[in-house]
Amino acid sequence: MYTFKKEERLCSRRYLDLLFKNGSSFLLYPFRISYLFVDEASSVQAQVVINVPKKRYKRAVDRNLLKRRIREAYRLNKKESFYTQLPTDKGLLLFSIQFVGKEKYEFTFIEKKLLATFKRFKTLVLPNEADQ
Repeated sequence: MYTFKKEERLCSRRYLDLLFKNGSSFLLYPFRISYLFVDEASSVQAQVVINVPKKRYKRAVDRNLLKRRIREAYRLNKKESFYTQLPTDKGLLLFSIQFVGKEKYEFTFIEKKLLATFKRFKTLVLPNEADQ
């Protein structure tokens, strides 16, 4: 139930290019979220990529620490807070979490902000999708 399998990771170069060229985005500090629905049959509802910039965090241990914390917060909260609000008729969701913060935050702060991001995603994206 609380897993983060290979199928849930966004690794396809084609999908990454599509997400960053055609996707929409919003900023909720310390995250910048990009998203795009594609008409693709998949065993999962969403594929996620997590980015931490090398420009701001030169040391790989710092980047990996932040990615680990973000990944763990996503893994623990995706089922209750994220997957339940996704529409089933839109297809596969490509989702990017980019860390734009200026310092290394604790796990509790990252988890709280990621939950706020899920709520904002729901209010910004899903009502707009239903109107069309």
